[in-house]
Amino acid sequence: MEKTDFKELLKNSFLTAEAGMNGESKSEFHQVRKASLEEFLSLRVPTVKDEEWKYTNITPITGRKFTTEAVAAPVGISELQKFFYNIDKYLNIVFVNGKLNHELSGDFSSLKGVTITTIKEAFTEKISAAETYFNKTADLKGNIFAALNTSFVAEGLFIHIGKNVAAEKPVRIIYVKKNAENLLVSPRNLIVAEQGAELDLIETYAGLDETSSFTNGVTEIYTAENASVSHILIQEENLNSYYINNVEVTQEGSSRYTSLNIALGSAIGRTNMSTRFTGPNSEGTLNGLFIAGGTQLIDNHTMIDHAMPHCQSHELYKGVLDGKARGVFNGKVMVRQDAQKTNAFQENKTILLSEEALIDTKPQLEIFADDVKCTHGATVGQLSEESLFYLKARGIGDQLARSILINAFADDLVDRMKFEDLRDYLEAKIAARLS
Repeated sequence: MEKTDFKELLKNSFLTAEAGMNGESKSEFHQVRKASLEEFLSLRVPTVKDEEWKYTNITPITGRKFTTEAVAAPVGISELQKFFYNIDKYLNIVFVNGKLNHELSGDFSSLKGVTITTIKEAFTEKISAAETYFNKTADLKGNIFAALNTSFVAEGLFIHIGKNVAAEKPVRIIYVKKNAENLLVSPRNLIVAEQGAELDLIETYAGLDETSSFTNGVTEIYTAENASVSHILIQEENLNSYYINNVEVTQEGSSRYTSLNIALGSAIGRTNMSTRFTGPNSEGTLNGLFIAGGTQLIDNHTMIDHAMPHCQSHELYKGVLDGKARGVFNGKVMVRQDAQKTNAFQENKTILLSEEALIDTKPQLEIFADDVKCTHGATVGQLSEESLFYLKARGIGDQLARSILINAFADDLVDRMKFEDLRDYLEAKIAARLS
């Protein structure tokens, strides 16, 4: 299929769905979708000739005939258990094939100081924060997959944390797919944390079977002054599926945003994650772990934009690659002219477990201010022979010694999370993935 057919097919899907909307087609929310479709159609599908997609060939995605029609699929709680579904400790919000499933989700109708609803409903109810912030992130403009997401977002999820409100429970968003062969799913999250607000957010993207589908997501997060958002993103799609996700964060003064992006699944998976400081004295942490084998391709692009002074950023991405897997890390830290007293740290570490595994790493600093402290670097290698010798000298066999070192390397970032039960779950997942 030609790349132009990819856009034409999706255009026709949009128009077919629109024809059945009746009065809804005139809604403000749908007008945003229509404008995004026009943007999507005006943009060129990226290829490996584009610098930002140099190492990621998305022809397997653009060459497929995806359907956008929602697929009804019964899902029981037992099927969610393997993805750490805990109804007591977490406020769960479950989407099945892109549709909010109220039966599997917790009750979020009467939370104190917290509003959780669909973006579509927020527009219907004229909630000002939704109308103010939805689809307003500058970095989404000119992004063909972000435009595609906005065009086909069915409901979306809107979370608003009020001024000086700390969410009582961590919010767990679970996106699962089932009976979803050739389905395009467009998850969309809008998170607004007002002044002094606090939120722990956990997202999971997963498949309940081995059907081949395409998840194309966007998450917009706004942290107002003195707000704090902790964000854990877990991608464990099946190995027949494709995954692209854009996470865009805007941080006002003295705010804190911390992310841990864990990528374990998908045939081709790419995450674009960025944060921009729009106020002084803010702190941002972008950490990530990617594990791939077989012929998987996992691509992480990050951007930290120091647009204001006295801000700090920390970034550590780790990768473990085996078989013929390929990893990509492209991380940019930009320090603008007025961003004096910036402190920025960036590092990428990757272990290659086979001769055919490959990592393309490109840490970057662009500095236009003079009173800053910035470091970056990348290391690529095999397991430390010295560490292996140390363990084997103490009677540990070669295979077990290697397993200990690999898991210790991978678990380093997971060990830092504060949720012990989620930490145990992820460490078991990682151990199984590396076995």
